[in-house]
Amino acid sequence: MLGFDFTVFVSIKLDRQIDENLVDFEKNILRYPEVLDCWLMTGTYDYLLRVAVRDLNEFEHFLTGRLTKVSGVASIES
Repeated sequence: MLGFDFTVFVSIKLDRQIDENLVDFEKNILRYPEVLDCWLMTGTYDYLLRVAVRDLNEFEHFLTGRLTKVSGVASIES
């Protein structure tokens, strides 16, 4: 209905799991309207994001142009 036909779940691992890094990541990720949900996780990854975009091309732009530039991100899997 809103034109965001492509939903992607993205797992994020931070370089350090300390309180300051968690708070900074959450502040940064709130700037992106593509991120519908952000859950703090236990296990291999620190966060699980639900991202909504129009298509695969827009997701690639979000991934390479924004998400990879967030401070403290060590790895991303989608």
